[in-house]
Amino acid sequence: MALSARTRVAGIIGWPVQHSLSPAMHNAAFASLGLDWVYVAFPVAPERVVEGVRGLAAAGVGGLNVTIPHKQAVLEACSAVSPAVEAIGAANTLVPDGDGGWRADNTDAPGFLRALDEAAPMDLRGRTALLIGAGGAARAVAFGLRSRGANLLVANRTAAKAAELGTPVGFTRPELEEAAGTADLVVNCTSLGLHGDEVPPELPMDALADGRVVADVVYRGTGTPWLHAAQGRGARCVDGLGMLLHQGAAAFVQWTGVEPPVEVMRTALRG
Repeated sequence: MALSARTRVAGIIGWPVQHSLSPAMHNAAFASLGLDWVYVAFPVAPERVVEGVRGLAAAGVGGLNVTIPHKQAVLEACSAVSPAVEAIGAANTLVPDGDGGWRADNTDAPGFLRALDEAAPMDLRGRTALLIGAGGAARAVAFGLRSRGANLLVANRTAAKAAELGTPVGFTRPELEEAAGTADLVVNCTSLGLHGDEVPPELPMDALADGRVVADVVYRGTGTPWLHAAQGRGARCVDGLGMLLHQGAAAFVQWTGVEPPVEVMRTALRG
């Protein structure tokens, strides 16, 4: 579809952001539905987040996704936040508020749960989940898992941040292996594994076997080395593309008012 003066713009802000698959996913959805929208990536340096977000609102941008490391910083530039953002303390979706500003929402939690339900459905009531990391993505995953009755262990280099989300465990490899061995679900909520072809040495490996469910919020078209290794040991794996898909679909309907073509978006992500 040719761009015109009527074309609405949506996009994603982050730093870096060139690796994002969101433009492919959303532009495929717009084209499939014949919507005169385009989705682009906006690399915004951390020291310019607030002015960048306000400038995009002033320019009439119709919707934004927010990725690492801006999910908490953008809140300063928003006029209102959803209950999910209040609980999580981070946003991944910005929607025009009708008054020249942004309303912040977080679709990461339902996106993660939908991905889990698709790839490795499990009853989380009374089960133990180990979260690795305590940033914005971890806060969303923790919110979703708690809503289903899971008990949380959290490993982070800063123990105080881990304690905000659940029972803290050490971030050394032996401590992570021990915690993973007691967990029914292990989720990598850090950027470890985003680059490179080797399993990050910080992530547990020995305990990931015999049907244990392993999830990664990091996404790569072919899957991360950590998930490939875990799958080879017998784990049930949930890759980050599922979470990306479903959080994006939830944002899409808020921006456009139209139900998204989820399978078209999934195909675009798989390349």
